[in-house]
Formats: sequence, C-alpha cells, structure tokens
Amino acid sequence: MFRFIVRRLLQLIPTLFGLSILLFTWLHRLPGGPETALLGERGTPEMRAQIRENLGLDEPLLIQYGRFVKRLVQFDLGTSINTKRAVTTEFLERFPGTVELTIMAMLIAIGVGIPLGYLAARRRGSIIDQASVGGSLLGTCVPIFFLAYVLKAIFAENLGLFPSIGRQDPSINATHITNFFVLDGILTREWDAAADAIWHLVLPGFALASIPLAIIVRITRASVLEVLGEDFVRTAEAKGLTERTVRRRHVLRNAMLPVATSIGLLTGLLLSGAVLTETVFAFSGIGAFIRDAISNLDYPVLMGFIMIIAVIFALVNLLVDVSYSLIDPRVRVR
Repeated sequence: MFRFIVRRLLQLIPTLFGLSILLFTWLHRLPGGPETALLGERGTPEMRAQIRENLGLDEPLLIQYGRFVKRLVQFDLGTSINTKRAVTTEFLERFPGTVELTIMAMLIAIGVGIPLGYLAARRRGSIIDQASVGGSLLGTCVPIFFLAYVLKAIFAENLGLFPSIGRQDPSINATHITNFFVLDGILTREWDAAADAIWHLVLPGFALASIPLAIIVRITRASVLEVLGEDFVRTAEAKGLTERTVRRRHVLRNAMLPVATSIGLLTGLLLSGAVLTETVFAFSGIGAFIRDAISNLDYPVLMGFIMIIAVIFALVNLLVDVSYSLIDPRVRVR
C-alpha cells in the first residue's frame, strides 16, 4: 500500500509541473503584460517600467519561470490587488468554510444517494425505482441557485427554521482557532457555537447536495444492476448464502468502484468553490471570493487559488485511488 501511494504521488509531479507552465504562460499573455494587470489601465509608463524591474520581468523567461516555481514551492502566492493582503492568508481564512460546506453536502449526497440507488436497483421497475430515477433527473435539471433561493425563502424567511446567511450567528462570542467553526466549537467545548455553525450549514448543504445526490443515485443504481447480473452473484445465491452476505460482500463491494470515482470527482469540484450557493447564503468561502477576484481582475488571487485548487483536486484523486485499492486489492497490482 505504501509503494502504491508513493507511486501515485510521484505521478502528480508532472501534472503540477504542466499546470505551473500554463499559469506562467497565462500571466505573461495577459493584455499589456503582468504589469498592466497589477497596475490597471491607468498605470503610467514609468510605473509599468518600475514594476517590470521590481518583479524581474525584464529578465529571460527561463529565469522568471524558475523564480515563479520557487515562490510556489515556498507557498508565496503574491498579494491581492484589491485587499492588499497575502493570497495565502486570504485562502486560509476562506477555505475552511468551503470545506465545511462540502462535507455537509457530500454527507447528505452519500448518506441518501447510495442507499436510495441500491434500493432502486434491487426493486427495479417499482414505484421506488421510478421515483428515484425521476427525482435524480429533477435534481440535475433544477439550477442550484434556484433551489437555494427556494430553500432560503421557505425554511429561513417564511418558517424561520434555519438561518438565512453567514456561517455563524454574530451574537455568539465564539473562539476561532482553525477557522473551521464546527471544529473550533468542539475543541473549545463551546457546544452552542458548534451547533449554530452546523445549523448554518443545513440549507446551503442541501442546496449544494442536489446535483451530487442525483448523480450518486443514478451511478449506484446502474452499477448495482450491472453487478446483480454477474455470474458470481448468482453462484453466491445458489450456494445458499444469506441475502445480507451476498449484498455486503459481493454486490455492494463490487459496485462501489464507479461510485467512489464519482464521489471523488464531485468532492474535488465542490472544494473548488460553490460560487452560486455561497452567494445566495452570503457564505464566506473561496467561491464568492473567486467571483469577486474575476470581477475585479485580481490576477494574483486567481493564479494562487487555481494552483491550490489543482493540488487539492490531485490529492482528492489520490484518495480515490487509495479507496480503489481498499475496495479491490487487484488495483494495487495493476
């Protein structure tokens, strides 16, 4: 297993190297060059020349790229044009909120999607099957921002059951250690703060889980139906094994490989920022910050966040590969 993980980690190096080249090329292909991106259109020629000299933009491209990679390795992603703060600081402040929202959404999607998909496959053609297929189709068709507004209007504004904006009630004097509000509440034993943070995650979590839930239901159903038709399942049933044993050891385990793939990809996508959901619920995450960076042409933020998100996506794919090897040990050999 250790050699398998090391091999996968080494395979990430060419991917990240290629991405760094793309980002470096993109920066130098910006209209007017990097100095115009930093100064804006109102920058004078003298100011642009000073920026080029300070940043070493008048040196050969190979030397500039080496300096660029060195900064990336040192986690020095530059300074935001708008906030005048380090990009790394901005990311570390906002990413915990996106992680908490992603975890909530994926817990809902996995906790409901896998059992529902399995039940639909076992009772193919029944009302449950038709309802799950129709519901999954509806979940992929309804825009997330529309569902978010509906949930907010009904359960927050009309019924008042859930908070409508933010990550935590400002009236709660909570201690923030890691910026993971739920975790901070648990670590400091401020149970009301942890419960309030979870309560703020419910509505955006359900809105964000709609598409992953629909996808997981459909993939689980299709995968289970395929496995149920295999010879080894019929052999296990003919040997007199109990339904629980057949379901757990033969059907579910073999059907989980494509489901694990979809879960990994969906998790990586959600970790890259849920712009619409975070905007509707005024949720402080990287999605809303990336939206503002695009609007304000904050190129250092865009470059830094793209690189970090790519690393996170690669690590999520690594976890998917590890889950493959746990579900099916033959993957390690291949």
